[in-house]
Amino acid sequence: IKKMEEAKQIEVGETSSSTPSRKVITLEPKLVIKKGISTLGFVFRLFAVFGTIGSALAMGTTQESVVSLTQLVLLKAKYSDLPTLMFFVVANAVAGGYLVLSLPVSIFHIISTKAKTSRIILLAIDTVMLALVSCGASAATATVYLAHEGNTTANWPPICQQFDGFCERISGSLIGSFCAVILLMLVVINSGISLSRH
Repeated sequence: IKKMEEAKQIEVGETSSSTPSRKVITLEPKLVIKKGISTLGFVFRLFAVFGTIGSALAMGTTQESVVSLTQLVLLKAKYSDLPTLMFFVVANAVAGGYLVLSLPVSIFHIISTKAKTSRIILLAIDTVMLALVSCGASAATATVYLAHEGNTTANWPPICQQFDGFCERISGSLIGSFCAVILLMLVVINSGISLSRH
């Protein structure tokens, strides 16, 4: 009788060991939210790259030559003739270069949601870049406004009547830069939310 019971126990053990164990994979809602926030931050950063570098290239390659029929002189307009537009190009180029270098770190934040020190460093530099691009765009806006409207009090005539293509291009680069400012604001807000969830 004992031998029969032992044989039954062995059979039960074999059947229990032969059945495959099922693993249940559960997704933590907090982890999904953290990864979603990090992914959204990467998307904002990527679009900000296009805004800053595109604006710098558009402004930096802007020049136009016009023949004045009244004075019989070749008139030229370049972005480098105006210091504010040069600052605009430098500010956007620096910010664009930084954003490109920060993309791998942003991808790392998507993979590793526990990284905190690198997030704090990025947040600090992102804030500086936001201020830099805002200053460049604001300074260039004043110059572009004068180019379009002039200033009767200071006897500065508008140059956009003669340099139409030049003015259209610098105005377009301003739009791209202000879009980059908005995206950098979203990047900073996103980084702050991400840090608050650690």
